[in-house]
Amino acid sequence: MAMAVTRPYPFFVSLLAILLVAIGASKRLEYQTLVVNPLRSSPAFLPDDDFLTWTADSQTLADETDLPNAGGAAFPSSLHVSLAHRDSLLAANSTPEHLLRLRLGRDAARVANLHEILEAATAAGNATRAAGARPRGFSASVVSGLAQGSGEYFTRIGIGTPARYATMVLDTGSDVVWLQCAPCRRCYSQTDPIFDPRLSRSYAAVPCEAPLCRRLDEAGCDTRRRSCLYLVSYGDGSITAGEFSTETLTFRGGVRVARIALGCGQDNEGLFVAAAGLLGLGRGSLSFPSQAGLRFGRRFSYCLVDRTSSSSAASPVKSSSLVFGDSESAVPGPGAAVAFTPMLRNPKADTFYYVELTAISVGGSRVAGVSAAGLGLNPATGRGGVIVDSGTSVTRLARPAYAALRDAFKAGAAELREAPGGFSLFDTCYDLAGKTEVKVPTVVMHLGGGASVALPAENYLIPVDTKGTFCFAFAETDNGVSIIGNIQQQGFRVVFDVARSRVGFLPRGC
Repeated sequence: MAMAVTRPYPFFVSLLAILLVAIGASKRLEYQTLVVNPLRSSPAFLPDDDFLTWTADSQTLADETDLPNAGGAAFPSSLHVSLAHRDSLLAANSTPEHLLRLRLGRDAARVANLHEILEAATAAGNATRAAGARPRGFSASVVSGLAQGSGEYFTRIGIGTPARYATMVLDTGSDVVWLQCAPCRRCYSQTDPIFDPRLSRSYAAVPCEAPLCRRLDEAGCDTRRRSCLYLVSYGDGSITAGEFSTETLTFRGGVRVARIALGCGQDNEGLFVAAAGLLGLGRGSLSFPSQAGLRFGRRFSYCLVDRTSSSSAASPVKSSSLVFGDSESAVPGPGAAVAFTPMLRNPKADTFYYVELTAISVGGSRVAGVSAAGLGLNPATGRGGVIVDSGTSVTRLARPAYAALRDAFKAGAAELREAPGGFSLFDTCYDLAGKTEVKVPTVVMHLGGGASVALPAENYLIPVDTKGTFCFAFAETDNGVSIIGNIQQQGFRVVFDVARSRVGFLPRGC
């Protein structure tokens, strides 16, 4: 009996060892290479002055009508223009560490602002409306706005007839288009001259009784002029208020879009330093994409380059761009490696672009604490969910999901030397001084509909100083909604295809 029990024992031990080796091999973490490029002290190229000073031929524009095919000229399907990276616009006496701390400080304020907006929206509710007109396409240059002081990306647009050119903030988390207008009661300092509607032939005040006026969340009436008044307030205390109007916008290449409803702000104060105003790209009925509507196929996209990159003749940096319409870069064709996920709607807050984040993989294995159940949108209450936002830099996840993701990454990056103390809102940092490249665990976001977005290493382990300190570029939030920020979006063409209710991510799309 004893002999029968002991004889097979060595065989089972050997078999168990083989199985353990096989299981270990199957669970081996996946890694990719991160090239160690610390923050640079100064840009490696001169500013693109054309972006800052670009204007079209005002006489030609003044003679045109507002029709898309004025004079028989073909309305362009897309327009692409190079632009300066924000590093070429920065003050010479600003250190990279200081600029990054300012950026992360603004980011924290931005997230707090979004949470306040969502809290108010879920309490009050918000009706969703549709808009639109004929499919065509155009694009505008986009520049990182860190140098301008407000924190994100800008484009240069002509306002009025003849067009006066101004730098406008781009924001997928806002709807109302607005800019500072003369005469100003309270206006902040901006780079360009303040727009004077009295000098524009295409400016028209919106009447108090017009349907456009009723679309505003906060509207009033100037009883003397019988014109509609708007007020947009932000969670950080910033406000813009003035006359609600319609005006013609001119994009690079002379493409003109007439009768766009916008706020002409005579009372503006807050964190809007240097830019003339804001081009709202949200999903609400007063955003620019919604107003342009069917004219551009109810779709747009942007691609944002690495904000810390510098260009050289040997290694040129591609430019950021914003594209409206049906061009290939706005909605890639069937052969493109674009990952599309359904666009979800929050019935309580129609501004934001929601998607479903079902899981995140680190090193090829899904993180147990990150799931659709923990990050999902509750349509009944409007709480939770995940939004794609151009104005937030760092991706935020609900606290339990973030903790699980961070711990999984730290376990996979155990061979890297940790840097003590963290940096600003980052709590996981590494000392990579003296290294030219390192291996880091892969990070993949899994979205609804089976879409997967594999992040480049530089989109989640980023430099925070000139000495070689790199930090894991995710953060936690306790306020319900999670946010996919623009650091994680870098290098992807992010497609907002409202016509087909989907959001797409195309790698190397700039």
